[in-house]
Amino acid sequence: QVQLMEYGGGSVQAGGSLRLSCAASGNIFRINDMGWYRQAPGKQREAVAIITSGGSTIYPNSVKGRFTISRDNAKNTVSLQMNSLKPEDTAVYFCNADVNYWSNGDPRRDAYWGQGTQVTVSS
Repeated sequence: QVQLMEYGGGSVQAGGSLRLSCAASGNIFRINDMGWYRQAPGKQREAVAIITSGGSTIYPNSVKGRFTISRDNAKNTVSLQMNSLKPEDTAVYFCNADVNYWSNGDPRRDAYWGQGTQVTVSS
């Protein structure tokens, strides 16, 4: 009933910038926390940016000052602006949303993931 569609990603040289976007669709009546995660080959998935419904943000030290997360509650979208990219930022990036939605007339709440988008940073 809910889908997350990601846009953006690609390849860039170190020091460059990329912007990721994610749109949620379905019978949604509220989106709580939204976030971006990444997973590099052979590594666990890690959070890189979280934004609450009120707009508070959380970043790990590895991306603080370089990445900026934002959301548009009216459009059910979340974006990640990534600047000063480093080769170690190379990974598949996933958006995540904690969603309240209607299912056959009943309210439900679940976490959803996007399909993932590749970000490659070359040195």
